[in-house]
Amino acid sequence: MVEIKNVPGVPDEVRRIFDPFLKEFIAQHKDNVVSVFLYGSAAGPDFIPGVSDINSVAVVKTISLDLLQKSLRLVASGKRKRIQAPLILTLEHIRLSLDVFPIEFLDMKDHYAVLYGRDVLQEISVESGHVRLFCEQQLKGRLIRIRQAYLEVGLKRRGIEALLKESLGSLFPVFRALIRMKGIPVPVDKAEILKVLQESHEIDLSAMAAIWKDKRNDERIAGRDVREVFGTYIEQLETLAQTVDRL
Repeated sequence: MVEIKNVPGVPDEVRRIFDPFLKEFIAQHKDNVVSVFLYGSAAGPDFIPGVSDINSVAVVKTISLDLLQKSLRLVASGKRKRIQAPLILTLEHIRLSLDVFPIEFLDMKDHYAVLYGRDVLQEISVESGHVRLFCEQQLKGRLIRIRQAYLEVGLKRRGIEALLKESLGSLFPVFRALIRMKGIPVPVDKAEILKVLQESHEIDLSAMAAIWKDKRNDERIAGRDVREVFGTYIEQLETLAQTVDRL
């Protein structure tokens, strides 16, 4: 009989949906399964039934085409219940990927729950140098892309506003990592993340805070024309990238 761990904090609705999926996955792959854990909202109080996806990782000893094929029907049935296809990894793949996916593993370590097998995330350590380099690459890459995108949408105010919100939204994993590098607990609320990042790195992020706060889609952010805000956003993004470069 498959023993599923009873982890405090995992929502009852998640257990009701995911436990049968997990038991079937283990029955299919037996001793090849090292660990299965939930991560993200499904592992804690932020889960919203019927809205949130259930994300998981299955750590196995070996990955083969046969393993993937055997999982196809199970994963298809899970999708109808908002169970996303699990990330299937080996311990060796995790070990060799900590330098190229440092943010992803740190985000998982923030919110996860082991339902079966070993706690493999507790066993890993992400080097701060890898985190810093990843953050620098993401910030400088975002600067290049947003300037290019502005050339395409800059004649339309609403296009600029959408560009700002999309650009900022994609950077929160970087912001969380930069807060962690200071040894500070990472807030859940994104407005609070910007506030803590500004204070911990002693940098003005007021334009970013205004962009995140704005919900009106009225081509004005904090009462300012969106083109003016775009200029300030670029300046603050450049300053943040330079700050990370010096860490």
